[in-house]
Amino acid sequence: MAAGNRPPFHLLTTTRSRPRAGVLRTAHGEVPTPAFMAVATQGTVKALGVDDLGALGASIVLGNTYHLSLRPGVDVIRRHGGLHGFMGWAGPILTDSGGFQVYSLGLLRTVDDEGVTFKSHLDGSLHRLTPESAVAIQEALGSDVAMALDVCPPADASPGELRRASELTAAWAARCRAAHGGGAQALFGIVQGGTDLALRRESVGAITKLGFDGYAIGGLSVGERKAEMYETVASVAAMLPAERPRYLMGVGSPEDLVECVALGIDLFDCVLPTRMARNGGLYIPEGRLNIYNARFKEATGPIQEGCGCFTCRHHSAAYLHHLFQARELLAYRLATIHNLHFYLRLMERLRQSILDGTFEALRREFLATFKPPDEEVRREQKERWLALRRALARQA
Repeated sequence: MAAGNRPPFHLLTTTRSRPRAGVLRTAHGEVPTPAFMAVATQGTVKALGVDDLGALGASIVLGNTYHLSLRPGVDVIRRHGGLHGFMGWAGPILTDSGGFQVYSLGLLRTVDDEGVTFKSHLDGSLHRLTPESAVAIQEALGSDVAMALDVCPPADASPGELRRASELTAAWAARCRAAHGGGAQALFGIVQGGTDLALRRESVGAITKLGFDGYAIGGLSVGERKAEMYETVASVAAMLPAERPRYLMGVGSPEDLVECVALGIDLFDCVLPTRMARNGGLYIPEGRLNIYNARFKEATGPIQEGCGCFTCRHHSAAYLHHLFQARELLAYRLATIHNLHFYLRLMERLRQSILDGTFEALRREFLATFKPPDEEVRREQKERWLALRRALARQA
């Protein structure tokens, strides 16, 4: 699937804006959209095997170019016939370009016109990532969808920093486009510009004129308020070509999925459901519960009544509480199965409601029932997480 040709993305709904239901066709299968991509950072969705992913009905996963290029290295994966063979996953794979990971390294990276120089978080060794090498790595990985290398600015970036990031992203997108060999692998461009809608419009113009197979909205969920994020998503989505898939990068709380599907987004990814699972945070229709809470010590019923996941069909909440208290490894698998089941079934319900014409009713019902964590608390948690990542990287 060469970039610039009409991609195999077919809209099933007549509306050209929002919300949308479609099908993304790849060499490794079809992805019904809107879709959530489980994050397989190092060639695995943490705590799960590919058999678990298959049983959950996952249609596509996301691999991490930055991490996989450092360990085990591109040559090792190439000898396995690419990332599909290496991880044993037969379905579609999207690989990011490494832009967000380089952003999260903070002071450990230097951005110039040609690319990024960064220190490995593993051993402190120096590495260089350019638009051309980012494309070459993803071609070697053999993913179904590759991403252009971008510059992801923080939420508190100055206007000058935002413009610089947007202009570099556009220049690098053109170089990625020229370097990409096409074939069966799609190439998506990324729109930047923070929450500056005028700059976002400029970025959309620069990126879409290059004729990518799909378009991503980057640089959100990095510390801005939800209202700002939704306003930006609505504005950018409306400017993107209706016939190409739209991917909102790194955004994935349940309420964000619902609201951004309403705004016309087709693809999502986020570590939230798997990270929360490993920390005892489990999603139910009313919100997120903490399985460490003492009230679950003797709970004989499942985490969620009526849930069809393996965990809820076979185990009680008390059992999961015990596993987490005892720090048993099985806890992470069972909790991750539940959370991804919650996410994937939510996406299925959203898609079906779009096809049925009942999306707004489902949206109102979901948002009236689901109570997300306090926004300020969540923003503080994310800032602490980024600070921890940078501190660990400095120690490498």
